[in-house]
Amino acid sequence: MKMTKHQSIYQLTYLPNLFPVNCYLIEEEDGLTLIDAAMPGNAAAILNAASSIGKPIVRIVLTHAHSDHIGALDALKDKLPEAKVYISERDARLLRGDRTLDPAEGNLPIKGGVPKPGAIRTVPDTLLRGGDRIGSLLAVTAPGHTPGSIAFLDTRGGELIAGDAFQIRGGLAVSGQLQWRFPFPALATWNKQVALDSARKLKDLQPTLLAAGHGSWIHHPEERMNLAIAAAEARMAGASR
Repeated sequence: MKMTKHQSIYQLTYLPNLFPVNCYLIEEEDGLTLIDAAMPGNAAAILNAASSIGKPIVRIVLTHAHSDHIGALDALKDKLPEAKVYISERDARLLRGDRTLDPAEGNLPIKGGVPKPGAIRTVPDTLLRGGDRIGSLLAVTAPGHTPGSIAFLDTRGGELIAGDAFQIRGGLAVSGQLQWRFPFPALATWNKQVALDSARKLKDLQPTLLAAGHGSWIHHPEERMNLAIAAAEARMAGASR
């Protein structure tokens, strides 16, 4: 996996030139927080990256429960039995393979690589809600890609790890807005309107850096986030006519 560093954040990228899948190591005083667990088979590379930093992974935090974000979860938990696992209260159901919707969530189907029931052995230790703190990270609810998607703001420097609330590969876009050069995040998005609402909320955090599940991170992203949100608004307005 390719490793890139900014301040206390390390971006680890699987297949960077073909189908980039990112996860992140966040350096804290007591060790490392891993955000997302990439693909099956990535556990050894993630552990090697942590070893090169010289700190243990003490927490595994998941932005959502799609297969390219939870792929190595069980293998990592087997190697790191003391590491605490965090996911949003809502997406914990997806992690168990439960695709059912709440009454207020409408009838749009949940898309993407949700595990089959019982496929993931790991049971989360903590179910997150917006406003929770995990070390330096602030949990920010960002539904749309999945009903329980969650982003994380590093309060030390304002860096935002957004999961798939935005995609960067193929051109910066709000989740659900199809980019033909990399269509996969859009095709796996549950609710485009909810995703747009979340994108506006994340932009209002004024992040100093935008890091997503796919593509190289963006420094000083406010202008490009505004453009992506405006493009999503225009597309959705046109589609509703």
